[in-house]
Amino acid sequence: MVEPINLNKTRKARAKVDAQKTAAENRVRFGRTKSEKTVSKLEAEKARRLHDQTRRED
Repeated sequence: MVEPINLNKTRKARAKVDAQKTAAENRVRFGRTKSEKTVSKLEAEKARRLHDQTRRED
C-alpha cells in the first residue's frame, strides 16, 4: 500500500523552494558589494560637502 502524502506540506515545500530561487536571483540582480556601497556613500558625502561650500548665505 502506498503511503499517503500531506498535500499542504508538499505545496508549502514547493513554494519555499520557489521563494529561495527568486531570492537568489534578486540578490544577483539587485545586490551590491560592500565596496560599491562604500564608494557610493563617499561620493554622496563629497557631493554634499561641495554643495554646502558653494552655498550663498543671505
